Amino acid sequence: MSDASKLGASAVRNAQLIRTLGLVAVLWIASDVGYYLLLPALGLRRGYNAAPMEIAAYYGFCSVIALIAFRRLYRQWATFESRLSAYILLSVSFGIVVVFVAFLHPLLPPINWRESWEPPELMVTTPWYFLPKSIEILFQQLLIVAAVLALSAQNYSLRTISIICALLFGGTHVLLAYGGVPFGYVARFIAAAMAFGFVFPYLILRLRNGFAYSYLTHWLYYAITVILAHTISPYAT
Repeated sequence: MSDASKLGASAVRNAQLIRTLGLVAVLWIASDVGYYLLLPALGLRRGYNAAPMEIAAYYGFCSVIALIAFRRLYRQWATFESRLSAYILLSVSFGIVVVFVAFLHPLLPPINWRESWEPPELMVTTPWYFLPKSIEILFQQLLIVAAVLALSAQNYSLRTISIICALLFGGTHVLLAYGGVPFGYVARFIAAAMAFGFVFPYLILRLRNGFAYSYLTHWLYYAITVILAHTISPYAT
């Protein structure tokens, strides 16, 4: 292949990468804008506790859009390399979700909120909160996987992919500021998102059935945050 051909092929790959990352950003921002602005404009209640079915359907629709938009990337990637291990992992993951939502969450002591501002929804969750949250996490993971696969296809190192993913995942959480919570709360979520964003590419690219591990890690963060809020936070009774 001539130097000109190599440069041309490289330019095409770079254009595809920019297009993929741009589309990931557009879909992520559009989903947040839709949640904070479109749903209330349509008369729907905003809040995972207040409208779990409606918001679950909304993020289900977003997930379908992501699957369609990045179907070529997903087709080129073996998400589950072993059927048996995939079935076991999925069964264990489903069991963790069911045990937490059905048995552990109702046993958590109530929150004693003493601030003048409205509590973040994670502080006052009901078991139904985790229905839309689980589907939202699926949507976000689909976008993360698309970005990671696009970067990996360009032969970026795992460290570089992790840094880019951390910056992107952390940056998307800036939009939490529109939820009316203090800056410190938003900053904590951004820091946590950057840490998890750094880890996700390793799980996705290096582990068998990595998507499942990445999803479960993401989901467990919210479950653990809820447990800590009810047990050792300043608002725990």
